[in-house]
Amino acid sequence: MPSTSAIRLRNVVKTFGPIRAVDGLDLDVPEGTCVGLLGPNGAGKSTTMKLLTAQAIADEGELRILDFELPGESKLARAAMGVVPQLDNLDTTLTVEQNLRVFTHLYRVPGRDRAAAIDAALRIANLTERASAKVTELSGGMRRRLLVARALVHRPQVVLLDEPTVGLDPQIRQELWALIDRLRSEGTSILMSTHYIEEAERLADTVVVMAAGRAVATGPPRDLVREHAGAEAVEVYGPPQRLSEVEATARQAGVATRRTGTSVSLLRVEDAPAEVVPQDGVRRPAALEDVFVLLTGEEIE
Repeated sequence: MPSTSAIRLRNVVKTFGPIRAVDGLDLDVPEGTCVGLLGPNGAGKSTTMKLLTAQAIADEGELRILDFELPGESKLARAAMGVVPQLDNLDTTLTVEQNLRVFTHLYRVPGRDRAAAIDAALRIANLTERASAKVTELSGGMRRRLLVARALVHRPQVVLLDEPTVGLDPQIRQELWALIDRLRSEGTSILMSTHYIEEAERLADTVVVMAAGRAVATGPPRDLVREHAGAEAVEVYGPPQRLSEVEATARQAGVATRRTGTSVSLLRVEDAPAEVVPQDGVRRPAALEDVFVLLTGEEIE
């Protein structure tokens, strides 16, 4: 695992009036890895992204991207970064190729290299055959891929992905996952914010679980599951009164639980007293979703 950080935050604070959107955040993205910021809405993920792109200025703390300190060297940092925003801000009056060409100028790609840079970005995003199409003619998945291609057209060392698949159908989300996974495998340093559990689990080498502006847990997904939820869980279904009884019995025995809809899960049951584990429960492997709900108290989409 690389030891040099492509992105480094130390004790970063950002307030909006009485709200501490980011509250003493420490974060590292080792070069050549993908780090996922996982958290519910309002956890501070998007504010963190805005701090890294100098759309917002931290009240306290240290922020560095590669060798650049923010906000003083934010223009230099942005030149070395690609940014995929949460909202689609493509120019719908232009074609796919024209959107990319504009960004080769903005990122000062030398004129002799622009055509090759555009071709490479189109290939990565699997949009070569749609280069002459207007943005309005693209599907939702193609538009998202174009946003990624646009962020890569100047061959950045670091890529920021702010909720890259939010609002997309599962099939389209799979397309984006394959593209992001390819970038990671090629050594691009990636920081990705998301509230999709499977997205973080599949793509991130390290997951940072955020809540109320803080990192409440950090580590590889499997390590987080092992540390906070154990190896096995038992899920019990039934009416509210039954679930409350199961929760009360488990908690008296020191067994962690999580409630989701019409079920309650007992975690780390491999260490629990046998008499506490309901015989009518369904055994399953513990998962990152268990960790998320246990640490943030939020339900998953």
